[in-house]
Amino acid sequence: MLQVCSVYSQLLQLFSRGQFARAVKHHQAERNAKGFSSWEQFVAMLFCQLAHLNSLREVCMGLASCESPLKHLGISATPKKSTLAYANANRPWELYESIFMQLLEKCQTETAAHSHRKFRFKNKLMSLDASIIELSATMFDWAKYTQQKGAIKLHLLLDHDGYLPSFAVVTEGKYSELNVARDLRLKAGTILAVDRGYNDYVWFGQLTRDGVFFVTRMKTNTVYTTVEVRAVPEKGNVLSDQIISVPSWASIARRRFCSGESNTGTRTRKKSWSSSPTCSTWRPRRWPRSIRTAGK
Repeated sequence: MLQVCSVYSQLLQLFSRGQFARAVKHHQAERNAKGFSSWEQFVAMLFCQLAHLNSLREVCMGLASCESPLKHLGISATPKKSTLAYANANRPWELYESIFMQLLEKCQTETAAHSHRKFRFKNKLMSLDASIIELSATMFDWAKYTQQKGAIKLHLLLDHDGYLPSFAVVTEGKYSELNVARDLRLKAGTILAVDRGYNDYVWFGQLTRDGVFFVTRMKTNTVYTTVEVRAVPEKGNVLSDQIISVPSWASIARRRFCSGESNTGTRTRKKSWSSSPTCSTWRPRRWPRSIRTAGK
């Protein structure tokens, strides 16, 4: 008997058939089904994604063109286009949401177990940012950005334990990052790193009340009062270290850093600030070490 182990079959081994069957039963995905299983649908649609196919006819023809039988993929025969279309229209999408969460949990566990990060500290570290993805305005008329260009904005929250995203939202290109950030709910003790586009005192106040620490870049027009000037290391990139008071938070102290990096004999000044006056020294080239003791 010819043994077949294709690259695609090896990829499918990432998905536990036992967990998949339990998810099918939980969502009743195969209720009133007649022969075409959810696993066969999943194999066909995953093949569509990986091969960058544009139609169900291409999916069915692509699976039919395989040189070996399809039993090594867990399916008995090539699905018909009408059968696959009916399954896509009537099977619950929540099944594949569950499968995605199972895979994400597996990836998070694997990356955390084999992570060789240089910087380690107790607090959970998150990075939040947004990126503009340009699209054709004629093909994607819903993606409003400018009169001549279309775009969407990807808002991503990155978990540094394994460097996997834990939150993602796609919006129109003009949608504000702060509207997405305000809806985030992070656990107390989390350290959130954002750029100065997220500067919003109301949101910073909410993070402080939730026990979430933040580190961000300071705007040039920020109004503050210096409460205390702290000593800085003789060697290093830290130029100043201050405890400051912002009028919006008169009762809460913040920490302000001014750092510099040598570049062709000159030094570029960068002003940053954090929500905790007790976090350790800011180092621009090794910033995770700067907040190792935050929240303590």
